Amino acid sequence: MWFLTGFFFQKKLFNPFSFFLKYPSQGDLLIDGTYLFEVGGKNKGFSQIADLPDSYVVTDNIEIGFAGKIPLWLFGCLY
Repeated sequence: MWFLTGFFFQKKLFNPFSFFLKYPSQGDLLIDGTYLFEVGGKNKGFSQIADLPDSYVVTDNIEIGFAGKIPLWLFGCLY
């Protein structure tokens, strides 16, 4: 399942002229060396990125973000 959600998330953020994407040892994507994102399903938690600054969980199957969780569908609006 990560392949589909992760691919969608990465595709929406990838712009060779504005963002630098990296695959870090913790989390799924590091953007511009600052923002760390963990991509997963509705019940995805912060265990893999706990206590890391500027870290967020991007999840599908939620409509409203809260407490560092961002709905995946919001990134579809970046087109």
